[in-house]
Amino acid sequence: MAKSQKILTELEQKINAPDFWQNQAKARELSQQYENLKKELALWQELADETDDLAELSELATSVDEPELQEKYKALEEKYQQLEFFLLFSGQYDKSSAIISIHAGTGGVDAQDWAQMLLRMYLRFSERHGFTTKIIDETLAAEAGLKSVVVEIFGPYAYGWLKSENGVHRLVRISPFDAEKMRHTSFALVEVLPELPETEAIEIKNEDLKIEVMRASGHGGQSVNTTDSAVRITHLPSDIAVKCQNERSQLQNKNNALKIIKAKLFDFYQQADSDKKQKIKGEHRRAEWGNQARSYVLQPYKLVKDHRTGYESVETAKVLDGELDDFVKSYLLLKSAK
Repeated sequence: MAKSQKILTELEQKINAPDFWQNQAKARELSQQYENLKKELALWQELADETDDLAELSELATSVDEPELQEKYKALEEKYQQLEFFLLFSGQYDKSSAIISIHAGTGGVDAQDWAQMLLRMYLRFSERHGFTTKIIDETLAAEAGLKSVVVEIFGPYAYGWLKSENGVHRLVRISPFDAEKMRHTSFALVEVLPELPETEAIEIKNEDLKIEVMRASGHGGQSVNTTDSAVRITHLPSDIAVKCQNERSQLQNKNNALKIIKAKLFDFYQQADSDKKQKIKGEHRRAEWGNQARSYVLQPYKLVKDHRTGYESVETAKVLDGELDDFVKSYLLLKSAK
C-alpha cells in the first residue's frame, strides 16, 4: 500500500502542475488513473480501520456477544476477499475500458441468433457492474440475430473483468429455427481488447490505411441513412479491417474505427512471437468446432463449462443473464497461478 500511496502522491503533484492541461489527452488519462487509485486506497484503508476495530472487540470479547463478533468477522472476511480479488487485475490495461467484438460463426441463423444472445449477456453483465455501454457498429442478419457487433464498455477494470471472454463460444440447444425441433450446435467468436489511452504510442502510417465511406445499412441491408456516414478502414500491411456505422457523423465513425484498429494492432504486437514481429498479420481463429473457450449446453442437459479452467455451472439461465463473475474469477486465478 505504501508503493501505491507514493504513486498517488506523484500523480497529485502532476495534476497540480500549472501546465497540466496543456496536453488534454494525457491530462484526462492521468486524472482517471488518479481517481481510480484514490478509490482503491480508500477501500484498503477502510479495511485496515475495520480490522483494528475488530481486534479491539476481540480483546473485549467478554463484554461482546459471540454472535456479534462472528458477524463482524464474516463481514470483514468478505470485504477482504473482495479487495484481494482485485489484486488479480495486475495486467497493464486491466483498469481500462474494453472493446468487445462478437462475430457469428459456424451454424447459420442459429449462430447469428447466438451472437445476439451473447451481446445481451455482456450488456447485462456490464449493467450489473455499473459499466456503461455503447454499440459502435452492428450488422444485423436478414432472418434473425447479428452477423457482427462491436461494443465499447466504459468503466474502471472493465477490460480486467472481460478479458476472460476472449475466444470461441459454443452453444448446443434445440433450434428455434428448425421446424423438426432438432438439436443444433452453433458458434460465435468474441474478441476483447483494452481501450488504449490516447497517449499510447502505436504508430499507424497514413499510407498504410485504406479508408472507404459508404451509406450505413440496417436490417436486411436497408438504408438507414441518406448520407455516406459509414466508414471502413483497412490496415493494409495486416489486412485488419474495421467498419463503424452507428454514429450519424462520418468523422465520429472514422475516429471509432481508428480506435479499434489501434487496439487490434496493439493486441497483435503483444501476442506475436519475437521472431514474427516483422510479420504483422497473425493467425485467425475460426469460430467453429474444436476451438471453443466455453460451451453452453441447453439440451439434452444444462451446463456451462469453461474449457480453459474447467469451471462449470448448471445455472445456464443465470449465466446467459450476465452472471459471469465466477467464470471470470476462475480464469484470473488460473492465470495468476502460472
